[in-house]
Amino acid sequence: MFAFIEGKLEHKDPSAVVINTGGIGYQIFISLQTYSAIKDKEECRLFTYFHVREDVQALYGFADPMEKLTFTHLISVSGVGANTALVILSTLNPLELKTAIVTEDVRTIQSVKGIGAKTAQRIILDLKDKVQKEGINIEESQNTSAGINNSAKEEALLALTTLGIPKATAEKSIARVLRKEGANISVEELIKQALKTA
Repeated sequence: MFAFIEGKLEHKDPSAVVINTGGIGYQIFISLQTYSAIKDKEECRLFTYFHVREDVQALYGFADPMEKLTFTHLISVSGVGANTALVILSTLNPLELKTAIVTEDVRTIQSVKGIGAKTAQRIILDLKDKVQKEGINIEESQNTSAGINNSAKEEALLALTTLGIPKATAEKSIARVLRKEGANISVEELIKQALKTA
């Protein structure tokens, strides 16, 4: 229904943005990959996927068309919903995910919060042929280092709880990552690592 939405970023956090276009504010759910690409912008274009179920209608947006394609592949797998696909793309960038699928690296896919061995194997089984046909020459997303302050911790906490992780668990995971990595870790990397340990 919507191929892309372009406009002014009225709000952004690691899990969702609001884009004002033509006087209408569209709430769009995003991955950490997309947040990393747009976090310093005032305006942007997101390639969108309109997800409709009996109980919900939601827009998902991606800074890169390849990430959108990977998302649509993931939600075609039985047992992988839209939110799970976003968690996967927030933990592994498209290159890492596609490499894991092609090499049948179950452990890497299982490193994603909430993905068990059966689901990881199903992702590989269902998507390996598609991924091989497309090739895996995708540029990796660049993570910008930034000092972690209270605002960044709050962003990380908001992103984790939005993805369904209990607040107390998310707080412990964030603290654990900060102790290990120090204050120079980027917000995106903080969330990514916290997802693996939550």
